[in-house]
Amino acid sequence: MMPLNWLQPTDDFDEEQRGRGLRLLTLDGMFTQVMGALTGGALLVAFALMLGASLTAIGLIAAVGPLSQLLQIPAIWIVERLRRRKALVVVTLVLSRTAWFAVAVIPWLVPEPHRVTALLVSLALTFGFASVSNSAFNSWKRDLIPDENMGIFLARRLSLATAAGAVVTLGAGFSIDWGGRHLGDPMVIYSILFLLGGFFGLLGVGFLSRIPEPRMDLPDGRGILATLAEPLRDEDFRQLLWFLASWNFAVNMAAPFFTVYMLSRLGLPVGWVLALSVISQIANVSFYPIWGRLADRFSNRSVLGLAGTLFIICIAIWPFTTMPERYVLTVPLLLAIHVLAGISTAGVNLCAGGIALKMAPRGKATAFLATNALISGAAATLAPAIGGILADLLANEHLTMEMRWTTSESLRMMLTAIDFEGLDFLFVVAVLLGIYALHRLIAVPERGRIDESLAVNEVYLEVRRAIRHVGNVAGLRRMTTFPFALLRPWKRGDDQGNGDDDPTLG
Repeated sequence: MMPLNWLQPTDDFDEEQRGRGLRLLTLDGMFTQVMGALTGGALLVAFALMLGASLTAIGLIAAVGPLSQLLQIPAIWIVERLRRRKALVVVTLVLSRTAWFAVAVIPWLVPEPHRVTALLVSLALTFGFASVSNSAFNSWKRDLIPDENMGIFLARRLSLATAAGAVVTLGAGFSIDWGGRHLGDPMVIYSILFLLGGFFGLLGVGFLSRIPEPRMDLPDGRGILATLAEPLRDEDFRQLLWFLASWNFAVNMAAPFFTVYMLSRLGLPVGWVLALSVISQIANVSFYPIWGRLADRFSNRSVLGLAGTLFIICIAIWPFTTMPERYVLTVPLLLAIHVLAGISTAGVNLCAGGIALKMAPRGKATAFLATNALISGAAATLAPAIGGILADLLANEHLTMEMRWTTSESLRMMLTAIDFEGLDFLFVVAVLLGIYALHRLIAVPERGRIDESLAVNEVYLEVRRAIRHVGNVAGLRRMTTFPFALLRPWKRGDDQGNGDDDPTLG
C-alpha cells in the first residue's frame, strides 16, 4: 500500500525529480497505449457486435468518448478546490481503468438482452473518469515538462507509445483469430484482452503515482465561462468554428462504421482489420513532419484543404470495395484507404490546430482552442449517434446501376457501375457533408496563403519521398480533444501550456 504522502504536492521540486518524473511519464505513456490497443478501436467494435449491438448502438458507443470530454470543464472546479492534481489523477484513473474489468465479464455475468446497455454504462464510466483525470493531468504535465525540451520529449513519448501499441495491436488480432479457430468462440479471448488492458492501465497509474507534483500556482480569478465566450465574438474565428463543426460532423458520421463495414459487410477477420489499423497508425505518425513543412512553406488553410479533400476521397472509396461482394480490388482499395486516411488525418489535425492558433489573439490561444474543441466535440458527439440511426434506417435499401452492351441478338457485356446498400448510403451522405465543410473553409481567413496548385505539386513530391517509409483510421480522435485544464487562469504568463492532451487518458 503506497503511503498517502506520495500523493501530496511538493515545494522542493528540483531537476533530479523532474528527470525521474519524465522517465516515469514515458513509461506511463507506453503502458497506457498498450491498454488502448487491448480495449479500443476495432476490438471494441467487434466485441460490441458480438454482444448484439445494432448500428445505432455502435454510433452511441462512438459518441461516448467525445461527450465525456465535457466533464473536463466541471473537473477544473474540482481541481481548484482540491489543489491535489496527482491524487485526483490517480484516484480517477484507477476507477476508469478498473471499469475495463467490468467490460470483460459482461458476456458471462449480464443477461443477453442487457449486455449492450451494460457495455455503454461501463464505457461511460471509463471515459468519464478519464476525462476528469485529464483536467488535472494536463495541468500537472505542463508544470513537469520544461518548455525548451517539450517538443523533443513529447515526440519521443508518442513514438515509443505508438510502437508499443502497434505491436500489441497485431498480437491481439492474431489471438482473436487463433481463438476463433481453436476455441470455437473468441469471446473468451476478448474477455482476456480487456482484463489485460485494465491490468496494463493500472500499471501505468502506478508509474504516474511516483511522479512528483509541483505545488499549483494561485489563479487570477477569471471565470471559465467568460473565457470560453470570448472567441464567439470574433467574426473570423466564428468562420473557422463553422468549418470545423461541419467537418467533424461529416467525418464522425462515417468513421465509427468503417470497422463495422469490414467485419460485417466484407467479412474480414479481426486480425486483418487490426493490421490495417497499424498501417494507418504508421502513415499517420510518419506524415506529421511532412505536413508541418508544407504548412510552414504555404499555409495551414492550403494544406488543410488538400488533406481534407484526401480524407473525403477515402470515404468515397468505401462503397466501391464491394461490387456487390468482395472482389479482386477489395484488399488493394482497403490498403489505399487506410494509408491515405492516416496521411490525411495527420494533415487535418496539425493544420486545424495551427490555423486556430494563428487566428487567436496573442495571449488568448488557450481560450480560443478550448472553444473550438467544445464545438467540434459537440459535433463529434451528435454525428455518430445520428449516423447509427440513419444506418439502421437504410439497412435494407439497395441501389444498383449497371452498364449493358447489347446487340440485336444478345447481351455482349454487363458491368455493375454502382451497387450501394446499407452503410454505403451513410458514406455517401458523409461525403456530401464533407464537401460542404470544405466549401466553408473558403470563408476562413489566413495570412500567407499561397496558390493551392503549388501546394499540390509539393504534396505529390513529399508523398513520393515518404511513402516508402510508410479508430481503424489513426488520428481521428485528436480532432476533437483538448486539455481543458489549460483554461485554468494563472498569475504568471498567459499561455504557458503546451496544448498537448494526453492521447491515452481519454
